[in-house]
Amino acid sequence: MKNDYSIYIKSANIFQREVLVLTDVNLSVEKGEWVYLLGKVGSGKSSLIKTINAEIPLYHGTGMVAGYELSKIKPKEVPFLRRKLGVVFQDFQLLSDRSVYKNLEFVLKATGWTNQQKIEEKIKQSLTDVEMYYYKDKMPHQLSGGEQQRVVIARALLNDPEIVLADEPTGNLDPETSFQIIELFKKINQQGRTVVIATHDQLVIEKYPGRTVWCFNGELQEKKEEFAKN
Repeated sequence: MKNDYSIYIKSANIFQREVLVLTDVNLSVEKGEWVYLLGKVGSGKSSLIKTINAEIPLYHGTGMVAGYELSKIKPKEVPFLRRKLGVVFQDFQLLSDRSVYKNLEFVLKATGWTNQQKIEEKIKQSLTDVEMYYYKDKMPHQLSGGEQQRVVIARALLNDPEIVLADEPTGNLDPETSFQIIELFKKINQQGRTVVIATHDQLVIEKYPGRTVWCFNGELQEKKEEFAKN
């Protein structure tokens, strides 16, 4: 049953450090589904993303992500889980001291790639997919926010992940650029990947509707009208 889902969380408590931020979380995300995770700043969205990514340990409840049980995962297994996840952050987290190409090369080598020709082919493919290949020799500070986010998406796709997690991916972008970034995620989703986007960008949600789940008052619930008003 659990293996039918990309993400299956049941009766979980989600913590940020020692603070309980979400109680009795139940979330089932089917393979290839498009899901928005909504809520105000501090509502627990990022903590839930970090739990799915095994950045925050799951001590209470059950969590199955891409075939890995979060409550039982061993430290040596975490890199293998993360190869099945592509994570996109609001603040980009690009290495400022190296080019776009070198940023992606660093990730591939860190995840076990050794054949330089295959590395070059993979980087070209990933950057071409997000229309950034001709920027490969640029430094991050030479790119606009939207261009940096495209590079981050290319980085997230390097290992052909089953699931893409995006934490406020349009938070620092203007509306037009935000729509362009969401279009990229839509293309990724249409390729069969599960996409979960944590956001509070109402313009994006209205233009690209999908299943919505709310972090509200310490709980995770499917969207209801009373939540939308808050």
